[in-house]
Amino acid sequence: MIFRQLFDSVSGTYSYILASRSGGEAVIIDPVLEKVDRYCQLLRELDLRLVKAIDTHLHADHVTGLGALRDRTHCVTIMGEQTKADVVAMRVGEGDRIAIEGLSLDVIYTPGHTDDSYSFLMADRVFTGDTLLIRGTGRTDFQNGDARQQYDSIFNKLLRLPDDTLVYPAHDYKGDTVSTIGEERRYNPRLQVQSVDDYVALMAKLKLPNPKMMDVAVPANMRVGLHQEELTRQGLALSAREAIECLGRPDVLLVDLREASERAKHGTLSGALHAPYPGIADNLKPGGMLREVAAATGRRIVFFCAYGERSAMAVQTAQDAGLANTAHIEGGLDAWKKAGGPVVAG
Repeated sequence: MIFRQLFDSVSGTYSYILASRSGGEAVIIDPVLEKVDRYCQLLRELDLRLVKAIDTHLHADHVTGLGALRDRTHCVTIMGEQTKADVVAMRVGEGDRIAIEGLSLDVIYTPGHTDDSYSFLMADRVFTGDTLLIRGTGRTDFQNGDARQQYDSIFNKLLRLPDDTLVYPAHDYKGDTVSTIGEERRYNPRLQVQSVDDYVALMAKLKLPNPKMMDVAVPANMRVGLHQEELTRQGLALSAREAIECLGRPDVLLVDLREASERAKHGTLSGALHAPYPGIADNLKPGGMLREVAAATGRRIVFFCAYGERSAMAVQTAQDAGLANTAHIEGGLDAWKKAGGPVVAG
């Protein structure tokens, strides 16, 4: 396995790059905008293809690198389903699994620091965001934070993991890089409480100043979505209502770019062909499945995904490959459902 922990000294943020092998797919957790060049350089050096980028929550102390990495690598952006961010490609919830080639992350909802805070468990290690820090815990006094929820997240979820589980947080300000669940249970001063009420009282006494970047970072991190308006102006996007009118038309081929787990959880559109987004370039090149179907049938390919990000990137990939007769559903399945479109089991 390839594992890299990268540090932004300005915000005290740790970012993590994970992959199962050189030459394979990679995922990054909690990227920082100012470090995107460094991430891309490292990905090239390690011969990795970034396919997914995750934020553990909506950060207040730095601007996320999600949008910049998506624009440069066409990766899938991921946050929790409670996020206030305008658009991310995938929203995950408790019990979901984020998979790339050769490894996967189990999704654990750990609210308290914010109401959209998540942790991600991979075999022998857990990425805890700002929920559980090394000898500390994330503050709970802004962004819908709640000390009672954080107590539950830590004591009833994270501390129930095996003692030797490695803890990799999103921040550290003392130079520590890794801990374990057992160490934090024994030595973390904020966890030496007798009850949830004790923890709430302890957190209420902190009286911390707001993060220096908060007024810049929070608004910026709420607007990370890919701008889909340009495709609309070019006639390459359908509104949800326009797409509903296309359902069942013989000259239109609906293509679902989401993963099988998303289809199972949220349903799909009747008659849609399943072609997951990570393989879109291969499917659209000469000899690729979608290109061959389009050539053989003359049908217009209409891509859709969860919120429109992956489908917008797929349209651009198709245009670059010389396949002009394509479009996407603006806003994805989310917009389709809001417009009253029918959904079938995935």
